[in-house]
Amino acid sequence: MPKLRTVAVLAGAAFLTRRALRRRVQASPLWPMPALDPPVSGRPRSRALRLLVASHETVAQGVVQLRLEGRDLPRWEPGAHLDLVLPSGVVRQYSLCGDPADGSAYTVATRLVEDGRGGSREVHERVQEGMELEVRGPRNRFPLVEARSYVFIAGGIGITPILPMLRALGDGVEWRLLYCGRSRESMPFLEEVEKLGRHRVTVVTGAPDLDVLDVSEEAAVYCCGPEGLMAAAQERFPQVHLERFTPRAAHGTAFEVELRRSARTLTVPADSTVLAAVRAELPGTAYSCEQGFCGTCQQRVLEGEVEHRDELLTDAERADSMLICVSRARSERLVLDM
Repeated sequence: MPKLRTVAVLAGAAFLTRRALRRRVQASPLWPMPALDPPVSGRPRSRALRLLVASHETVAQGVVQLRLEGRDLPRWEPGAHLDLVLPSGVVRQYSLCGDPADGSAYTVATRLVEDGRGGSREVHERVQEGMELEVRGPRNRFPLVEARSYVFIAGGIGITPILPMLRALGDGVEWRLLYCGRSRESMPFLEEVEKLGRHRVTVVTGAPDLDVLDVSEEAAVYCCGPEGLMAAAQERFPQVHLERFTPRAAHGTAFEVELRRSARTLTVPADSTVLAAVRAELPGTAYSCEQGFCGTCQQRVLEGEVEHRDELLTDAERADSMLICVSRARSERLVLDM
């Protein structure tokens, strides 16, 4: 019996050691060497979290706020966003608008877009308190940079990434906010924004006049909102930082794409995407976010030079693949393994 106990103890210890080593290798494939640094381009893929929808609250006309609760959540900084995997499986991106110091919950908000792609309607109508959602991130491609002064321009739901920035600025920092919307009732967090800086905030219902803003060359300018507002801000202020909620407009020159396995050759117009051209021939092609974030539409590139416009792939992945929802060809022709 003592021998059996000894064998059992040794076997258990060996099992635990093997499991610990396997986990360590998964965390750093080159163990015992340190893990590699993040790639110089692209974004490392975040592990998925399952978070509880603790609240589903209307915070303005047509705007719903979600509080997603978990434990020891990854930290984030103003400007960061989450990928939400909605009940249908589609992936959408939403800016974090809560408190970065709160490690127990993430807060996001979305406006119902009647003629949109369906993600906002799903958040409003299918997501309910008590259910769990898969969440990836947070990631930040709209960070708050250091500057002598700041000018913020927000249109409607575009206030969400800017709100944490306003909270983070110290009392001695100079800033101004131009906040516009269809009506005061449709503008989320308006009361809090006005309390943060009553004499620094200009609220406009309707189309704003950007010429009223006095912006120095040293000021950092941030804009988030409808595409028309951001285009106007970009034309008026060359140094502006932009955050888009919708897919970037496809633009460039037309090119050909050969689908090698399907023996088809397609033309991608200058104002369309590879994804749209491919789905016209292969309707079952998988896709989701259409913004270069989620990776669902990643395809292997056999020939040709790619103009990568995604926010996800690493340098190694970009060497032989592309996200066909946003990326285009630098060459006259691409060959995909499809």
